[in-house]
Amino acid sequence: MAGHGADEHPHGADRLCEAGDRVYSRAVRRGRLPRREAERVPCLLELALLHPDPDDMDWLVPTSPQEVMTRLLRGMYDEVRASQRRVGSAVAAFEWYAGLGRQVPAPGGPSEGPAIRVLDGLARIQAAMDEATQACTTEVLTVQPGGIRREAELSEGLHRAMALRGRGVRMRDLYTHVARHGHGLLSYLELMGDAVEARTLDEVIERLILFDRTVAFIPANAERTMALELRHPALVEYLGTVFERLWRLAIPLTAPLPDTGIEGISHREQSIAALLAEGHQDAVIAERLGISVRTCRAHIARLSETLGAASRTQLGVRIAQAGLDKPRGPAVTVSGRESRTAR
Repeated sequence: MAGHGADEHPHGADRLCEAGDRVYSRAVRRGRLPRREAERVPCLLELALLHPDPDDMDWLVPTSPQEVMTRLLRGMYDEVRASQRRVGSAVAAFEWYAGLGRQVPAPGGPSEGPAIRVLDGLARIQAAMDEATQACTTEVLTVQPGGIRREAELSEGLHRAMALRGRGVRMRDLYTHVARHGHGLLSYLELMGDAVEARTLDEVIERLILFDRTVAFIPANAERTMALELRHPALVEYLGTVFERLWRLAIPLTAPLPDTGIEGISHREQSIAALLAEGHQDAVIAERLGISVRTCRAHIARLSETLGAASRTQLGVRIAQAGLDKPRGPAVTVSGRESRTAR
C-alpha cells in the first residue's frame, strides 16, 4: 500500500491532497472512521495522520492536529538548520577558492583569456565565433565534415566570411569529396571569389575552425551544441599542422577527382572498397565519407556487381585482387601546378 500511495499522492503532511484533506477532517470530527473509508487515501496512513484503533483494527483514529503541527514545525526547524550549515560550507569553500585565485596567475598571462573554454549552446558558440572573426587579420582555416553542406549552414556563417573577405583575410576550407555535389557550396565559393580556396578529401577530421593560428574551435559533443575554444599555443599549433598535412593531400575543388583505372568503379566506390577492406561497417563508412547509409549500400551493390562478387566475403577477396584494398594516391602540387601521383 505504501508504494501505491507514493505514486498517487506525492505530498507531505504540510499539503494534503483534496481527498486526504476531506477524509482526515472527517476523522478528526468523528474521532475515528472505518478503515474502508481510507482505502482511497493511503497517504494518510503513510504520513501517520491515521493509525489503527488498538481496540478495533477495522477502525482508524486520527493523530491530533496539535501533534501534526508540532511535527511540521520540528521538520521545518531541522531543514533551516541544515540549510544554514550548507550555506556556511559554501561560503567557506568560496573564500578558499578565491584565495587560490589571487595566488595563481591565469594561464597565458594576466592579459589573456583561459587556454581552454567550454562554450555551451549555439548562441555562445556563435558569439565567440563572431568575436574571433572581428579580431582575425590574416587567415582562417576550416575543416567541414559531413558531406554536402546545407544552405542553412552556409548562410549562418556568410556574414563572418564576408567580413573577413572585406579585410583581405585568406580563407582555406577542407571538405569531403561528396561536398562537390552541393549547389549551395558552389554558389558560396562563387560569391566569395579569390578570398576562399577549397579542397576535398575522401574523409576529413571532425569540424575545425582556426583563426590566425591563435584560436581554434572544435566540437565538444556529438550534437555540436557545445564547443571548445582553444587558445593554448601548443594545441593551436598542433591543429594547424594537422590542417596543413590534410591540405597537402587534398584535391582542389576545381580539379577533377583522379580516375580509378578500373572500368565501372568510381572514385567514391574505390574509397568504400578500401574502408570495407579495413573491416568497417556500412554506417561507419557512410559517416566517414559524408554520405547516407542508403547511398553507401547502393555503391557497395554496384561494386559487388562490377567485381562479380556474390557475397560480402567474396567481395573482400575481389577488392584485394583488384588492388582496391588501399586508398589511391592523392593529388600533389608540382611547380605550382596540380598533378596526380602515380597509381
